[in-house]
Amino acid sequence: MHGDEHGDERRLGDRILDALELAVQQGNLTVADPLAQALELSMTGFGGPGAVDHRGVPVRLMEALDRLDDLRRAQKVA
Repeated sequence: MHGDEHGDERRLGDRILDALELAVQQGNLTVADPLAQALELSMTGFGGPGAVDHRGVPVRLMEALDRLDDLRRAQKVA
């Protein structure tokens, strides 16, 4: 991810978030759901047992999850 709009992101979670955003943008719930699960696992698993992550939840992540919820609702209606 060199030179992309998000900078030189090296954390696995950042890369999964990129993929999640793309899947949601494309309306691909089949891919977006497991990516959201993988993102959660990557965030909770960082640092091992007892580790404390002092970073807040990025706005970008919250927006992606909101769009994923919108996609889920839209596909239930359809």
